[in-house]
Amino acid sequence: MPRIVLYTIATCAFCMATKNFLKARNLSWRELRVDTDPQAREAMVAATHRTSVPQIVINDVPIGGFDDMMAMNRSGALRSLLSEVP
Repeated sequence: MPRIVLYTIATCAFCMATKNFLKARNLSWRELRVDTDPQAREAMVAATHRTSVPQIVINDVPIGGFDDMMAMNRSGALRSLLSEVP
């Protein structure tokens, strides 16, 4: 099973879309809320070098946000990354 970490905030529509996309594929993830946890925000910036949400990290590879994940899905790169054993 791939290791997926989502950095999110409660009011983010793209965060919800990301979770719905992953849920539809029966994938599980660890969610870190950066709106309620300053340490999670610091970890997100350190891991991804970005401050926007969602930020998606799969098997320790930061892939960006929802649009980036969808582009990877269309190209087939997401399937490849998800099939790698961490």
